[in-house]
Amino acid sequence: MPSSKKKPQQPAQGEPSNPTAPAVETTDPQTNKPNIVDIHTHMYPASYIKLLESRNTIPLIRSFPGHPEPRLVLLPSEVPLLSNPSPTHPPGRPLTEAYTSLDAKIAFMDKHNISISVLSLANPWLEFLSTSPDPSSLLEPALRINVEFEVMCNQHPGRLYFFGVLPLHPENTLCALPLVLSMKMKFKHCRGVIIGTNGLGKGLDDPDMEDVFEMLEEDDLPIFLHPHYGLPNQVFGERAEKGEYGHVLSLALGFPMETTVAVSRMYLSGMFDKFPKLKVILAHGGGTLPFLAARIESCIRHDGYLHKKEKEGRGKIKRSIWEVLNSQVYLDAVVYGEVGLKAAIQASGERGVERLMFGTDHPFFPPLEEGEEEWGSVVMNTEAVNKGLGEGSKEARMVLGENAIKILNLEKP
Repeated sequence: MPSSKKKPQQPAQGEPSNPTAPAVETTDPQTNKPNIVDIHTHMYPASYIKLLESRNTIPLIRSFPGHPEPRLVLLPSEVPLLSNPSPTHPPGRPLTEAYTSLDAKIAFMDKHNISISVLSLANPWLEFLSTSPDPSSLLEPALRINVEFEVMCNQHPGRLYFFGVLPLHPENTLCALPLVLSMKMKFKHCRGVIIGTNGLGKGLDDPDMEDVFEMLEEDDLPIFLHPHYGLPNQVFGERAEKGEYGHVLSLALGFPMETTVAVSRMYLSGMFDKFPKLKVILAHGGGTLPFLAARIESCIRHDGYLHKKEKEGRGKIKRSIWEVLNSQVYLDAVVYGEVGLKAAIQASGERGVERLMFGTDHPFFPPLEEGEEEWGSVVMNTEAVNKGLGEGSKEARMVLGENAIKILNLEKP
């Protein structure tokens, strides 16, 4: 056991754990098209919307005159605009029905021939509630959100699954553990949990995360690791802070680097060695890890402090970062291009093509032109798979759907 904290008692038996999924056809016999499984697709359930609408500090949801959709305000830089919003460009991002409507999600899936989606809450999850002095105050909203996802999945059997959200509080991890213990029994469509890079507020190398990691490992619940807010905006300079570059730098560079730093810290702390069966799925193709893994490995080998520490018997990283990427880490294929796709596969080892799973990042990156129906981000990710692996090939079918069905134990309707 990684800590001496008392673990909550195992709940009474409810629904059985999910059985092993049967063999699944990799193409739809009616259309002869590959089964597409989207593991990176977000929604904001009704209770989460209501929670954000009730808040007076960010993150919050507000409506503005002249704008039909309410807006989610996340960034500190946008707070002054709440009291003096621009009539044409109010703060936040519009929460269209694509973020909140199950019918809109199914319509999107049908439009893009997506057979199965694994839903997850988008950032900022529930970490903003961690300032509450009562850790148990996070449990009710987390449970409510997971129940809502389970209800959605029940409405479309075989087409929807979800990654659950956890009530992580920096003062007490025990409030999250009863929910982890009951995930598979309470929610038959739950296939893992989504966690941000902050963990309990100190990152994923925080020793207090060990209880959570241990429980997820024991229950074989994968982590879908997703960045929070990218890097601090000042990193990108004064012009970016003024909004001249939109959100390009924070999304294109900040999010991938946030993931890279978080996983590197987790690796250097020895978390993967402590929990060798823990599965972690990285968003956005693993950030920049496929390109930087060798550099990280070289820096470890040539670091004087780590070398001395190992010589003195004060700790050693047992496996190379390549071994971890090839055994415990999976990547989504939200890379938008053939070069990034091939890098993700190569970084994942000799059988790397078996470790990639397709994603769309819906409802982000929507069409911008009126009358444009196809989501370009979906088209780009699909084309990257087909061009990089060969349209209709066994490898393409694996990335587009077969891998997710096998790894996440999904069942085709």
